[in-house]
Amino acid sequence: MVTEFEFRLHPVGPLVHLGMFFFGLDRAEEAIRLGRKFFADAPRNTGGAIVGVNAPRAPFVPEEARLAPGVTLVVAGFGTADEHAALIAPLREAAPLFEFVTPMPYVALQQMLDEGSPWGVHAYTKGLYLDELSDEAIAAVAAGLRVKPSPMSQLLLFPMGGAVGDVPEEATAFGGRRSARYAAVVDAVVPDPLMFAAERQWARSTWDALRPYAADAGTYVNMMTDFDEDRVRASYGAKYERLSLVKTVYDPRNILHANANIKPA
Repeated sequence: MVTEFEFRLHPVGPLVHLGMFFFGLDRAEEAIRLGRKFFADAPRNTGGAIVGVNAPRAPFVPEEARLAPGVTLVVAGFGTADEHAALIAPLREAAPLFEFVTPMPYVALQQMLDEGSPWGVHAYTKGLYLDELSDEAIAAVAAGLRVKPSPMSQLLLFPMGGAVGDVPEEATAFGGRRSARYAAVVDAVVPDPLMFAAERQWARSTWDALRPYAADAGTYVNMMTDFDEDRVRASYGAKYERLSLVKTVYDPRNILHANANIKPA
């Protein structure tokens, strides 16, 4: 049970620099490998993700590409405009199908994914930590994207390392290995309940295809719809037993159980 948080603030913005580079599904493996190299080389004031997604119906998207499936490299730069331009130059040179590069308020950056999951949709999520984004894992991601039924569903690869890896593994209750290089998230999203079973099966089968490339079944617990006990334990690792003892003190009857539950010892 959490009763208090203390935050250490870090000044950001108010404007940051966004770059989005969309590649068609026929170049999925190439785009993911490009993202892998980009984020491995990027400075620590850069964030982003590799996202398997359908192109939005947005003014900056060519009409013939709207709703097309593909891979988007999303780059958030927290330096100067000139630094960002130099940083994204290799992505522009790779000839994406389209790009969108602009400064934007940091709060708008935080809201970028909101429109993709509007109120009332049916959704299912499974995640994994990958120690490395190997060519074999990339092939599994691309194969999953090529059979994705719903244009609302997506597969996200979040680069880790940096400040996340600076914190000792045992220092916090964070559920997941701080040594992982990527967090993979399979999001099944449909507007119609009749479509949900097939989309959930797509998420599960894509997760199964990625599982051989992960050290265990653990994930960030917010990337988990089914709270399977073995996966919750894997997510917390050696910290699970210590947290279980804390739970025994503050919630011995396990009243707070509708979550990725840590059971009282």
